[in-house]
Amino acid sequence: MIWYEDEVKRVEKECASLSYKPEAIFYGSSSITLWKTLYTDFEEFKPVNLGFGGSTLAACGWFFERVLAPVTSAKCIIIYAGDNDIGDGRNPQEVSLFYRELLHQIRGRFGDIPCFYISIKPSLKRWELIKNIRETNELIQLEVRKDPNQKFIDLFPDMLNNQDHPRASLFEQDGLHLSAKGYELWKKNY
Repeated sequence: MIWYEDEVKRVEKECASLSYKPEAIFYGSSSITLWKTLYTDFEEFKPVNLGFGGSTLAACGWFFERVLAPVTSAKCIIIYAGDNDIGDGRNPQEVSLFYRELLHQIRGRFGDIPCFYISIKPSLKRWELIKNIRETNELIQLEVRKDPNQKFIDLFPDMLNNQDHPRASLFEQDGLHLSAKGYELWKKNY
């Protein structure tokens, strides 16, 4: 996990420099990190962006004590991760296990804090992995249903066009990262 070190240090520094106590914690991969309007989109919830580029659900668990646990003012946690786990060749059951482990850490540190999991997006770049993405979303959704203080934010259907493929306008040219229009859709669904 050493390859995340610079990103984790950046997140730690950013969090330490806030002039307020954050309440809505956004945690996960580059889809969180690159959300340029996150602070204004959710200003009334006192957000903090704790995303670190390239992170997996496994990495989110690994860096929990350094990145997420120190935010003692947290009132809710929004998670987007799992996309890179699938991209790295992990199977859906493994990714679901990583989610359960992360949630166990959250419950141990924050108790019954509300947690929101954003479904893994159907991207152009990873379309060949769509079966695993769908299965992972289903498995994590089953986990979320076990806990009344969790919510599964299913953005997957809204990101597809009439031919059941990812809407190109929601992505940057790389076909993986969200465009401004993609973030507008995500914000609308909270």
